[in-house]
Amino acid sequence: MANRLTKIYTRTGDDGTTGLGDGARSGKESTRIEAIGSVDELNSCIGVLLAENLEEGVRRKLEDIQHDLFDLGGDLSIPGRVSLSEIQVTRLEQQLDQYNVTLPALKEFILPGGTRAAALCHVARAVCRRAERCVVRLSRTETVAPFNIQYLNRLSDFLFVLCRVLNRQQDVGDVLWQPGKNRNSAAS
Repeated sequence: MANRLTKIYTRTGDDGTTGLGDGARSGKESTRIEAIGSVDELNSCIGVLLAENLEEGVRRKLEDIQHDLFDLGGDLSIPGRVSLSEIQVTRLEQQLDQYNVTLPALKEFILPGGTRAAALCHVARAVCRRAERCVVRLSRTETVAPFNIQYLNRLSDFLFVLCRVLNRQQDVGDVLWQPGKNRNSAAS
């Protein structure tokens, strides 16, 4: 990073635009800025999850993901820049497979919940899906590195599996969806 922030407010965004990493200006409502913001929000959700008491291996994986997401945000901020590669996508796939093999097969849909850490991870998973949609939308009109989309797609799967792992680490089972559970219930 060549320039360090010495002044946080610049007033340059008061006109409804924001600066990209390459110096160009973009409307704050643009698809690119929405994608950057969604990736930033996802990274923040993972930061909240990291505030929990987590097993050290989980913590390291999530910290690595935060760095990847910052790289991805940088790629979105500088059109044409490519930081993520097949290496990061493959790493997520391998970690996902390692965790998934320890879990019982799902026969039902699960609800977001269980432990606090798992619930926070579910929030991160949902935000990840939104970030993925935003980056895909951007890719329909502008060039986006394909590994950025693949990474977000694998990350949402990884976070889903991690939710289950976090519950298991605290001896809490999956919260199973019960279709029509309240269909015949009287109001309380």
